[in-house]
Amino acid sequence: MRVPLSWLREYVDLPATETGRDVQTELVAAGLEVETVEQLGAGLKGPLVVGEVLTIEELEGFKKPIRFCTVDVGGANGTGEPQEIVCGARNFAVGDKVVVVLPGAVLPGDFAIAARKTYGKTSHGMICSGDELGMGDSAGWGAGGIIVLPPEHEAGTDAIALLELVDEVLDIAVTPDRGYCLSMRGVARETAIAYGLPLRDPALLDVPAPNAYGHPVKIADPRGCDRFTARTVTGLDLEARSPIWLRRRLQKAGMRPISLAVDITNYVMLELGQPLHAYDRTRLEGPIGVRRAQQGEKITTLDGVARVLDAQDLVITDDRGPIGLAGVMGGENTEITDSATTAAHPETGEAQGTTEVVIEAAHFDAISIARTARRHKLPSEAAKRFERGTDPQATAAAAQRTVDLLVLLAGGSAEAGVTEVYAPSAPHTIAMPADHPDRVAGVTYGRETVVRRLQQIGCDAYGQDELVVTVPSWRPDLVAPNDLAEEVIRLEGYENLPSTLPTPPSGRGLTERQRLHRRVGRALAGAGYVEALNYPFTGPAVLDALGLPADDERRRTVTLVNPLSDEEPALRTTLLPGLITALRRNDGRGSHDLALFETGLVFLPTGEETVPVRLPVDRRPTDEEVAALDTALPRQPRHAAVVLAGGRERAGWWGKGTPAVWADAVEAARTVAREAGVELTVRSGRYEPWHPGRCAELSVRIDGEETPVGHAGELHPRTVKALGLPERTCAMEIDLDLLERASAGVPRAPRISTYPVATQDVALVVPADVPAAEVERALHDGAGELLESLRLFDVFTGEQIGAGHKSLAYALRFRAPDRTLTVDEATAARDAAVAQAAELTGAVLRGA
Repeated sequence: MRVPLSWLREYVDLPATETGRDVQTELVAAGLEVETVEQLGAGLKGPLVVGEVLTIEELEGFKKPIRFCTVDVGGANGTGEPQEIVCGARNFAVGDKVVVVLPGAVLPGDFAIAARKTYGKTSHGMICSGDELGMGDSAGWGAGGIIVLPPEHEAGTDAIALLELVDEVLDIAVTPDRGYCLSMRGVARETAIAYGLPLRDPALLDVPAPNAYGHPVKIADPRGCDRFTARTVTGLDLEARSPIWLRRRLQKAGMRPISLAVDITNYVMLELGQPLHAYDRTRLEGPIGVRRAQQGEKITTLDGVARVLDAQDLVITDDRGPIGLAGVMGGENTEITDSATTAAHPETGEAQGTTEVVIEAAHFDAISIARTARRHKLPSEAAKRFERGTDPQATAAAAQRTVDLLVLLAGGSAEAGVTEVYAPSAPHTIAMPADHPDRVAGVTYGRETVVRRLQQIGCDAYGQDELVVTVPSWRPDLVAPNDLAEEVIRLEGYENLPSTLPTPPSGRGLTERQRLHRRVGRALAGAGYVEALNYPFTGPAVLDALGLPADDERRRTVTLVNPLSDEEPALRTTLLPGLITALRRNDGRGSHDLALFETGLVFLPTGEETVPVRLPVDRRPTDEEVAALDTALPRQPRHAAVVLAGGRERAGWWGKGTPAVWADAVEAARTVAREAGVELTVRSGRYEPWHPGRCAELSVRIDGEETPVGHAGELHPRTVKALGLPERTCAMEIDLDLLERASAGVPRAPRISTYPVATQDVALVVPADVPAAEVERALHDGAGELLESLRLFDVFTGEQIGAGHKSLAYALRFRAPDRTLTVDEATAARDAAVAQAAELTGAVLRGA
């Protein structure tokens, strides 16, 4: 919400010395997020005046049209003589009033104006556009670029004051719970409270009582629309244009002037926070209705887009069908037009346009409007306010304010008919102990302070120890005692809350799960990976690109009620989408040798989640309450994942580089497993999105059984193409919680012996389908305690081995902690290892 300080002063008598920065400080202290204070007209220096174009001479012989003009600027130039100016714009004519900047002036951006010779003439100044004056585009001022002013302004008038070029604008990021601050009325109320000044409420208007003579309205869905006010104004002047002050306020607030009737509805929306819509009465057929759309109905909205409606959409109708998306955008078939945007009548030649309007001011269900706006990807200014909750009691005042402005500025006549259809409802009340804010904040405010602060925000509070608080109609966010406590605390000042550091109990540190998480991060970083922290959101499109089957558990997601993006409405079940996105982004920006990792939670629904409980804020939750909350949550294991692409080692003077391959992803898994103190079993597997021939299944022993904990390898070429990844991209993902279960607790330090090592090499011939990991495990189990390590250093296939077989060569290292091994001891251990491998895998010693 952009709030011009000059407009804000109309409702609050701020001291003349208060600047936008001062107001920003006070509003931030009150809990509003004032992001910036824009200084309009900073550095602007006159003379900048109104001028009347006297003559225009077209200059020939140049690549673009150039005009040499004489302009009457009154006495602003000190001589009273016409000012000679060269200009390339063509949207003004002789007799038009324009904005002229004279030599010696300085425009925004430190652009100094001086007389200069150009196109064979001397230009003594410049005829200005809106952009040059820092006003944005010149929409609403002329059909080109130059500002064309109404004819009643005299030449020589100071244009800086006329166009309100010097001002300060507060840009406020309004949070979803403070929809009332999407209006000058709401921000003025907060400003008045912050400064302790009275508020001139613009909604306090004399409104005529409803009667039976207004435009008929029928509401078929009172839950979707519980209040609808309709007023009619006739006899609008087709030539009337929005006055300068109205257009400038819209521009400062970030809206574009369009036409008088539309500008007035936008102005009242900004002023009171109540969105309005104006219908051309001559284009309405029958009464205005409010109902749910029929599935498949169509409407063309004001932006010219034909939209297919959903059965949950709330629509405005007449006898023909839908004429608007309620609370979002009106329909094209009842659009307001003026003579400037409408062709003349083909027979009479008279200007056509809207001379009779019906004003709609309604209150719609916030959730319905929010869903419709998202469903149709139509985030309008009206929807932004309705979805946060508007003031249902303000509809009549907003309609009256619109009528008054149309009568004043467009020469219209207000019809006596006033239509108001509403569903009666009692004010919302909240019972709260008078000391509840004290107990929440840990500060003694006292009953008087609590009541005073609640009254300042518009509440009525009565009672002694137990207050009964009636919530104002413009604050739908106040629904519980804690909401009222928050209002008292923020108005009393968050900075006044005491800072108390909790005393941690002695002897408690990180849990084993936390320590493992940190060790894994350090180990992967030490192995050359860079940590990439990603949002925990995902969507069906990326799961499709990963090639996950329809029955894959990773497709069972927890869907968010209010997602940040409609494309990612669910919580992730795997870390790969976020890492892949980060890898693709970095690759697209020129970093082609990439190794990224992430450790974080995934969210796996069990289908047994319960309704979450609301935890207390005035005491520590009990163990039973925490346990009940845990049962309402999905399972959230912690995973670790890596992605690799490009070169694993760069080429240089030291030799050739090596590309990242599937084995690097497997080694990353082994690095993680070593930090958990567990031994990882690696065997061939098939699991999307990995390549079926280059996918390793990772498993560990838990309670004596082999349990899969993850996968590693090269991604499937189909996935690589679908996601736009570099060729041969590799990845790994592993469950850290399962690794922790498999570990024996704190990892044991390696044994260190001062005695020499005895190395024995063996080459074993096994069937080609036997995994090397099984042979390795058999050798390890058979070698006994003397085996320090074993390593596969060669794999060979060929005619010498025989079809369907392969040779695996291992280096076995033996060492005793208390003596030097003899040859016989090392050989015996080797033979025992080979015998175990022969028994379990059918291995044959090569050459035997």
